[in-house]
Amino acid sequence: MTKRVVVGMSGGVDSSVTALLLKQQGYEVIGLFMKNWEDDDNSEYCSSRQDLLDAVSVADTIGIPIEAVNFSKEYKERVFSYFLHEYQAGRTPNPDILCNAEIKFKAFLDHAMQLGADCIATGHYAQVREVDGLFQLCKAADDSKDQSYFLHRLNQSQLSKAMFPLGAVLKSEVRRIAEQHGLSNHAKKDSTGICFIGERPFREFLNRYLPTQPGEMRTPTGEIVGRHQGLSFYTIGQRQGLGIGGAKNASGEPWFVYGKDMANNRLLVVQGHDHPALQAPRLLALDSHWISGSAPALHHHYAAKTRYRQADAPCQFVELHEKQCTIAFEQPQWAITPGQSVVVYDGDVCLGGAIIERAE
Repeated sequence: MTKRVVVGMSGGVDSSVTALLLKQQGYEVIGLFMKNWEDDDNSEYCSSRQDLLDAVSVADTIGIPIEAVNFSKEYKERVFSYFLHEYQAGRTPNPDILCNAEIKFKAFLDHAMQLGADCIATGHYAQVREVDGLFQLCKAADDSKDQSYFLHRLNQSQLSKAMFPLGAVLKSEVRRIAEQHGLSNHAKKDSTGICFIGERPFREFLNRYLPTQPGEMRTPTGEIVGRHQGLSFYTIGQRQGLGIGGAKNASGEPWFVYGKDMANNRLLVVQGHDHPALQAPRLLALDSHWISGSAPALHHHYAAKTRYRQADAPCQFVELHEKQCTIAFEQPQWAITPGQSVVVYDGDVCLGGAIIERAE
């Protein structure tokens, strides 16, 4: 019997080519468009209506059925509430990681199974392989597009049902395939930023949901150099939007956020990208998740990313408990950010990761 695959189609070129490739490979393909956000959906920043039209147009060209499903309620409960809670606590969460674990590979997967699917597929750049009965999440062939970082919280059950047809394809080839087969969105710009915020000004968006509490900006020596608009609006390593004038800036180097004093509502800043306050050799991380079901080994050589667009950094686990770990890096890491994820690799295999609690 032909395998039925339900493809998450966003209206973008990646998921469109995913559906096309699976159809060419002989699968029975059904498209599913997920609506995950309803607030201000008619604004210039929210393009879900146009995205749905693009997805329907592609499905028509490929010759597959497509349906739209609304997961806005699940998204608000499982992802957005966490996002706001973390920002209010002074951390910088990554909602796209939670969206994959809770919506795309849970709510969407459950819905696809009700449609009689054998598997689901998305346009992520990653690969799945089965080794000795265990499913591994591996990096994509196109290293510049690899998205295993965002998928590191998936489990064995989720990976066993997941297909990533673009894992072995270069992005440039994806656009060529789309154009060659007459897909209307072959030149559509890739979406950037957090899905529900889009291209809109971040501070303006957050302001609607969180109270503003201005306070002082201070240096490590306690000098007051400016005022902040509210600690939730800033992240470790931030340079833009601090508004600290050049007059106080004797060295001429730009200012960066290096910490938050939540108790006193102070934003802590330093001058210079390479300031020691922005560098740390270790981190403590909580809420760890390991894809195989087993934690990595202590004092073994691995590599890790503390943010998405970052080269793998050689590291070792120096402490490993049930849900927390301490990781030591060969070289100090820049702007380790609480709330972000540290994701660990053994070669091209993603082992999983944890939520950064603090730099050490």
